[in-house]
Amino acid sequence: MEAQAAFKAKNNLPFTLIADPDHKVADLFGAYGWRTRPNGEQVQGVMRYSYVIDPNGVVTHVFQQVDPATHAKELLDTLGAAA
Repeated sequence: MEAQAAFKAKNNLPFTLIADPDHKVADLFGAYGWRTRPNGEQVQGVMRYSYVIDPNGVVTHVFQQVDPATHAKELLDTLGAAA
């Protein structure tokens, strides 16, 4: 939890960050498993997925091919279209 608090403070984030050290939540969302690093190495860990969840708790969008350079705009566009 200290790492999340430090990251939140460093980046001046206005929301709470959560930790999932046992990857229970990631498992529920299918976001933990084998993945390939850019160097080709196979590792087990958290996938870089994003989920949009509506106020009723329903997953409305799943992004499994996330490009960090463009994903924020993609999410904002999706959220704008949903409004």
